[in-house]
Amino acid sequence: MKIVKTNITSYTNSSLSVFSREEPFFQSPFHSHPEFELVYILESHGKRIIGNSVESFESGDMVFLGDNIPHVWLNDEVFYKGNNSLKAKAIVIYFSRDLFGNSFYELPEAQEVKKFLLLAMKGVVITGQTNKVIAEKMKKLLKKKGFEVIIGLTEILFLLSKSKDLKCINGDAYISACDDNKNDRLADVFQYVKLNYSKDISLDEIAKIANLTPTSFCRMFKTKTKKPFVEYLNEIRVSNACKFLIETDLGISEIAYECGYKTASNFNKLFRKLIGTTPKEYRKKALVEDL
Repeated sequence: MKIVKTNITSYTNSSLSVFSREEPFFQSPFHSHPEFELVYILESHGKRIIGNSVESFESGDMVFLGDNIPHVWLNDEVFYKGNNSLKAKAIVIYFSRDLFGNSFYELPEAQEVKKFLLLAMKGVVITGQTNKVIAEKMKKLLKKKGFEVIIGLTEILFLLSKSKDLKCINGDAYISACDDNKNDRLADVFQYVKLNYSKDISLDEIAKIANLTPTSFCRMFKTKTKKPFVEYLNEIRVSNACKFLIETDLGISEIAYECGYKTASNFNKLFRKLIGTTPKEYRKKALVEDL
């Protein structure tokens, strides 16, 4: 899975664009572009890859991306089965760095915004009250035109620059430069695991996907993701197990097998380690909360 390099500004012929997206599932490839991007998920769930991070997303998820961070939203498998009741909906704002001009970023009044945009090079998740406030402003921005859109964006940036409801997605600013090949390798690994997590994935097998020796792969994966591959694989499997527990009536042993575990005891142990409760307790709590 290669990184597709795009340019939103040249496509839309505008330095600032606000879109409402509605699709059966998100269809953009793993890509990057020089524009900043603010994404608010209205409906949908799955996994998102941003830089070197792989995390789950659901309705209400909001992230702000710095320029040239590779990213993709991958819906869960159920979205690809032709279920007309499921939709992937989002509001997206794109704007280029030069929208305000270089002199804007030198203004004393703009230093906090400048600092926030620098932080966005890591990718930022927006939560809490800030998420709710920005969501409403993004909805209203869809109805605005001309200079009102720029005013609306400026207000959003100001609020984000003051907010404490922010969490960095990557530990470091994403750097592409001459490292593109390695990043492409990691993207291939993420995609392979997404499609094959239910199978037995050996270190030799996954290293071949990245076109590396097992030793080099382990070193590269831990450097990029800050965790061993086995830990990442267990996170993906347990994440999918949570969905099976909530959305199906399958037994614990069956779910363990569907998620790539050979024994229920090993599955239970890893599930409790990552989630803090047993699969049985997790299902019981989820059912009570739905009542």
